[in-house]
Parts: sequence; C-alpha cells; structure tokens
Amino acid sequence: MINKIALVTGGSRGLGKEMALRLAGAGHDVVLTYVSQKEAADDVVKEIEASGKRAIALRFDANDIAYIDKFVKEFEQKIGLQWNKKKFDFLINNAGMGASIPYAEAKESDFDLFMNVHFKSVYFLTQKLLPLINNEGRIINISSGTTKSSVPGYSLYSPMKGAIEVFSRGLAKELGDRHITVNVVALGPIETDFNHGSNRDNAERKKFLASRSALGRVGLVTDVGGVIAFLCSDDGYFINGQRIEVSGGVNL
Repeated sequence: MINKIALVTGGSRGLGKEMALRLAGAGHDVVLTYVSQKEAADDVVKEIEASGKRAIALRFDANDIAYIDKFVKEFEQKIGLQWNKKKFDFLINNAGMGASIPYAEAKESDFDLFMNVHFKSVYFLTQKLLPLINNEGRIINISSGTTKSSVPGYSLYSPMKGAIEVFSRGLAKELGDRHITVNVVALGPIETDFNHGSNRDNAERKKFLASRSALGRVGLVTDVGGVIAFLCSDDGYFINGQRIEVSGGVNL
C-alpha cells in the first residue's frame, strides 16, 4: 500500500478523534490538530502509533485567521521531517464549535467567531494547502443537518454550514482537472461534547432527537468515522461534489 497522509482538524477528541483513528485503521498516517487540549491530542497520536501507523499533533486555532500562513508552513515542515514528503493526500476540515444562541441575542462578536471557525478558516486553510495536496486527493468538509431543517438557536451556526456546502460544490468543479474530490459530510445529532454535550447528556433532548430518527437513536462517533475513511478509499473516489448526510434518517 502506498503510504498516504491525512490532515484532520480538530482531531483531539470526539468526532475528529474517531476520524483520525479510522483513517489510521484504514492504513493512513495522520496529522491532527488541537486548540488547547494538547495532552488529549498527544494521546490520540500514541493510540495511532500503537496501531502501527505514524501521527503528529499540531496546534491550530480556526478562529485565528492570521495564523493560517504560519500553520501551513509548520505543517509543511513537519511532514517533511516525519515522512520526507512535500505533499499529503486527504484534508478533513472538521474543527468546529457550537452554541445555541437565540437570534435576538446574537452579537457581532458571536457572528465573527462562528464565521471564522466554520467558514472563513476552512475557505482559506484549504486555499493555502491546495499546492500541498496530491492530485487524486480528497477534501472533506463537515456540515450539519441543520442546513436542511430549522433549529431554534442556530441562526449563526447553520448559515455558516450552508456556506460550506455551496463552497464545496464549487470547489469540486474547480479541482476536477486535478482529480481531487470535494465532498460534504452533514451530521445529524451525535453524542459528543459539541454544544456543551447537549445531545449526549440531556436525556430529554436525546429522547426527542431519537424520536425524530428513522433508526430511533442519536448517532455515535463510530457512525461517522467509517464514512470519512470510505470517502478517502479507492472505493469512494467517484463520489464528488456531494452532500452526504449521516443522521440515521432524521426528519425524513
């Protein structure tokens, strides 16, 4: 197998951690990023290394747009040192955060934070990394089921994810000549610490969300990681420019 490298932003915990582990399980080496939880990121690196693959963790704050150039330079240096390579293969733009903020209470600072983390950083990080992505590589952007179904308190979050979906379709077209695919994985309710763990820890909310799913439960991180690994596999190559919802059939 040709050794391939994946970059997973926000890979120290939750969904990103599972994505990193599943990609390693599929035979790929991984670069994962964190904002503040360095120890957790280092633990994921150790877990990947114990499986026989290689990994490194780098700090990346998606809210700090000015830092992107510095991060890309550090990333390029690190893959050169670790793998003696100048390019990588898979970019998974997973880093994110959540909060339920009623529209009437949303502040401009909230808007800027959500825009930076969920759209602007993805847009420009991807742009800066494009020269480093191998032809026939993959870009996977993470979105949400809330771009399809309205959720109170998500007037900031959902539009940014909607922008990601439109951006991804256009990027798939632009990168066609390099045979780089671009897809969106839109998530339904998943049990993680996202948005203060409300889908995991709030029993009433969890029961309600489960009742809206055709499969009768909320999702687990293990329901998502395999989809990412599949899209990065040879079998997933001809899927391009698509929004793939991983939600168990919510709000059908």
